Amino acid sequence: MNAAAELKNDVGAVAACQALEISRATFYRHLNPRKSCPASRPAPPLALSREESQLVIELLHSEQFVDKTPCQVYADLLDQGIYHCSIRTMYRLLERAHGGIKERRRQVLRPRYSKPELLATGANQVWSWDITKLKSLAKWTYYYLYVIMDIFSRYVVGWMVAYREQTALAKRLIEHSCRKQNIKPDQLVLHADRGSSMKSKGVAQLLVDLSVAKSHSRPHVSNDNPYSEAQFKTLKYCPQFPEKFGCIEDARNFCRDFFAWYNKEHHHSGIGLMTPEQVHYGLSQQIYDARAQVLLNAFKDNPIRFRGKIPKPPEVPKVAWINKPSSEEATKIELN
Repeated sequence: MNAAAELKNDVGAVAACQALEISRATFYRHLNPRKSCPASRPAPPLALSREESQLVIELLHSEQFVDKTPCQVYADLLDQGIYHCSIRTMYRLLERAHGGIKERRRQVLRPRYSKPELLATGANQVWSWDITKLKSLAKWTYYYLYVIMDIFSRYVVGWMVAYREQTALAKRLIEHSCRKQNIKPDQLVLHADRGSSMKSKGVAQLLVDLSVAKSHSRPHVSNDNPYSEAQFKTLKYCPQFPEKFGCIEDARNFCRDFFAWYNKEHHHSGIGLMTPEQVHYGLSQQIYDARAQVLLNAFKDNPIRFRGKIPKPPEVPKVAWINKPSSEEATKIELN
């Protein structure tokens, strides 16, 4: 750089930089080092203070919330009458602390086929059911978990762990669940994939006797049964889920605790961070009003943080679709 500075006096800066093959920007930064230092950026007026940010990070890593997502933490705190920051701010703080948050699974792309289209505007209108395998300690041996859930409320209305996948067991679970939920004739649509038990004549005949309509996914397309697939992911990704079960009673005991938590305590992001039980039994509006009051109090304490706009908690969707059609009719149904 010193040679370039000396040569600049004789031939000029452009020729000197070309002769020595250096960038003119680098040359000028060398001549004026103080001007190249950017001014410190002031903190945004709406940002959390350093103490507030540290409090939120410590809260997210506390024993109470360490295994919960920011959505779950946000909902729990609102129900306790506490507001620190938005869900997006929690994610940004975690991003800054850990250097990235991302989906762990690779997403599968499927070709397009004609697909079933099902709509639920309330509980006990459309159920989804499926069967998944649970590994045992013995090699090539599994236990089979049957789960039936309501797609509107995400409430698990029935489940069972058995040694095998069998039509008689599926019939017994479906009949018991319908009786427990007091399902009337022509009230319910039962959706499933194309497994052997789902397509069996025994299950089809039972649904005719119960006056329950049946629906099936397209072959080899798990996206046509999204609610059951997502529920199984929640089951198998929970921290307490073991790699293998010692016996069938271990599997049943685990599922008993898991589904009690899932129905009564799990704040589901698809239903406005309510629990499935709250939505299934019509308590969602009362809880929504209480959460809205918490956010209103937070707004009154510090309105500038919210840019003068009162924040609102997530709402429970008015409808639930399996393969929502892209049509004006579907939009009208949701608006109504």
